[in-house]
Amino acid sequence: MAESLTERVVGELTREIAEGVVAAGERLPTEAALMQRFSVSRTVVREAVARLRAAGLVDSQQGRGTYVLTRPSGVRFEFGETAARSLPELLELAEFRIGVECEAAALAARRRDDQDLVRLRKALQEQRAAADAPARSIQADFDFHLGIARASRNRYYADLLSAIGPMMIILPKGRRRAGRPADPVRTEHDAILTTIDSGDPQAAAAAMRTHLINSAHRLRRE
Repeated sequence: MAESLTERVVGELTREIAEGVVAAGERLPTEAALMQRFSVSRTVVREAVARLRAAGLVDSQQGRGTYVLTRPSGVRFEFGETAARSLPELLELAEFRIGVECEAAALAARRRDDQDLVRLRKALQEQRAAADAPARSIQADFDFHLGIARASRNRYYADLLSAIGPMMIILPKGRRRAGRPADPVRTEHDAILTTIDSGDPQAAAAAMRTHLINSAHRLRRE
């Protein structure tokens, strides 16, 4: 019975996110409000939110609540119901991304147009502006990588990243602290954009590989 209740809550909240009733960046109602609305227990609400988080639709911030990241993509590929959370799983995800995103970056360097570059620059600007807002920062980071996939002009890259969603972006603790040193991710993202802008496929693939390998190293150090 608890499973069917969880599915009902997940289905209703997913529909509302898809329809824009709760927009990206907005906070979901509190646990207490969801419990009252759906007449379910706290356990059911927490399981439902965990599934939304695993699907890359929301991000929970301690002491602040749960915020919507993006709308469901509608693509058929399913990454799975549970997000990568243990270190081995996160490293597997990073390895998987290296295999996919380096070639996408190379194709983007060959095929991007001016509008692609505008969108990529906008995503990086948003990421800088959201340095102290984890949910916005994750969404902007994801938008940058998704923008590269779209610039490849191969819909399978974009469909794949859309299906995984913002959960593929891991925000190390060092990027959450106020007063932290300059974020190396910014430098790496800038390097990727520069190589795509210059139309150099090999350099773009190398810059993406460096970024993703460094991301894995940062995870290991935490």
